[in-house]
Amino acid sequence: MRTELVSEPGRPDRPNEDFASVGLPASGRGGALVVLDGVTPPRGATGCLHSVPWFTARLGGALTELAASLPDVSLAGVLARAIARTASAHAETCDLSHPRTPQATVALARWSDSWVEYLVLCDSALLVEGPDGGVRALLDDRLARLPRSALASEAEVDARLRNKEGGFFTAAADPAVAARAVTGVLPRAAVRTLAALTDGATRWVETFGEGDWADCLSVIREEGARALVERVRHLERSDAARSRAFLGRSKTHDDATVVHAEL
Repeated sequence: MRTELVSEPGRPDRPNEDFASVGLPASGRGGALVVLDGVTPPRGATGCLHSVPWFTARLGGALTELAASLPDVSLAGVLARAIARTASAHAETCDLSHPRTPQATVALARWSDSWVEYLVLCDSALLVEGPDGGVRALLDDRLARLPRSALASEAEVDARLRNKEGGFFTAAADPAVAARAVTGVLPRAAVRTLAALTDGATRWVETFGEGDWADCLSVIREEGARALVERVRHLERSDAARSRAFLGRSKTHDDATVVHAEL
């Protein structure tokens, strides 16, 4: 097995709100990967005393531990427990009902000798390569399917779409959101490689159209995860005016994270 992890902030003067980890049990059999993309709130109140990096570190740490220590609990169950644990850490000091309470998108995978389990919530991506070289992108596309007009107003998004039926879902303070994630199980023999990416890294495909998901995984495998992030940064600098802006690209540079695992 070979793993690689790269996570780079969008701006050097701001903390990275992404989280990434790979957990490999001491037995050497199986493992798990975790990728979170913290949701940057607009200026103003969030009802919380804590930063987004605080939240993603807490939630990511809980996910890493629980995914490895509870192999008989589904990843949706693991996410629900991790959200509940994180919420309990600041429920007494913060208003967790606020629509802008710290939150994150999620991409999880866990594997054993027999199977690979996956979970995706919101707009991070999980790429799966089969033994024949075919690449499948496991996505939660609810945010991408919303019309741009529906996302023009932050207040409207918070009131009608964020963690609402007919909108999109992120991991915040309600464990029930775990049931909204895209989940599944694949035979272990059907998976050769996994790659999890936050949307700062998926821009190479989804924003700039430099290739498809198979091309993206080829860059990661042949040149390294950092090479993909560097390619995205070059494209962003070349398109600083955002002439190729897409749904949700409110920043010239976003935090970008890639975790690659060759099983």
